[in-house]
Amino acid sequence: MGVFLVFFVALGWFLSYYFDSPSIFYYALGFSLIMNFISYFYSDKIVLSMTHAKPVTFEENPELYRIVENICITAGLPMPKIYILPELAPNAFATGRNPKNAAIAVTEGLLRKLDRSELEGVIGHELSHIGNRDVLLQTVVVVLVGTVSILADIFTRTAFWNGGRRDDENGGIFSAILMLIGIVFIILSPLIAQLIQLAISRKREFLADASSALLTRYPEGLARALEKIVADPTPMRYTSTATAHLYIANPFKGKQSQSWLVKLFMTHPPVEERIKALREMSV
Repeated sequence: MGVFLVFFVALGWFLSYYFDSPSIFYYALGFSLIMNFISYFYSDKIVLSMTHAKPVTFEENPELYRIVENICITAGLPMPKIYILPELAPNAFATGRNPKNAAIAVTEGLLRKLDRSELEGVIGHELSHIGNRDVLLQTVVVVLVGTVSILADIFTRTAFWNGGRRDDENGGIFSAILMLIGIVFIILSPLIAQLIQLAISRKREFLADASSALLTRYPEGLARALEKIVADPTPMRYTSTATAHLYIANPFKGKQSQSWLVKLFMTHPPVEERIKALREMSV
């Protein structure tokens, strides 16, 4: 969050200099502070809204509720809020800023297509993300990376419609060079932010898999669950590259998964490696 704060302030300074408007710098400073506040306290609600998650009570799904409760007791974690996603594809994610303010979301497809031991493995994985404090970082990244992308689009559009600084004899050339540098900077910034996100996400997935195996004492359950999730061809309706890293497995399927952009920003390690590591724990 500190890195993003510095980035927004630097971006504000660049834009204020390019457009010869000091007020842009102060707007950027205020905007970065507000976005950090929102991303910390409200990013989980934003993510749940983006994925169309609906809360579920004990009366509506007692089996799911008991599975989550039992693993929470084993892990020494407070009971998170439970949500169901209106998706036929099997998948799940966890969100929240800390264990006391956490939530687990599972798809309808996951509940239909997995048996109890496989479902326990998935729930153990997501609760491990909460216990390992991964959820805050993963959820905040959704908001901050998305904000960088929006600002990049705003700047590139504005730059083409505004001439920028022209207060010297070589103003035209200077502005053109400055605009070129700015566009390169703006394009690379979200890519760098995304790469940081990927490096973190892939390592934390292996850790959550191992933690789930320790909680359930049955690594094979999660291994089989991952096989079913990856093999299922059903596409997800409410997902994007901004939220893909939250899920237990890559949510893009079929033609979506073949996109060069999706391949570039894959947020999960190869599922074959994860399954192999889990089954080695069973030996």
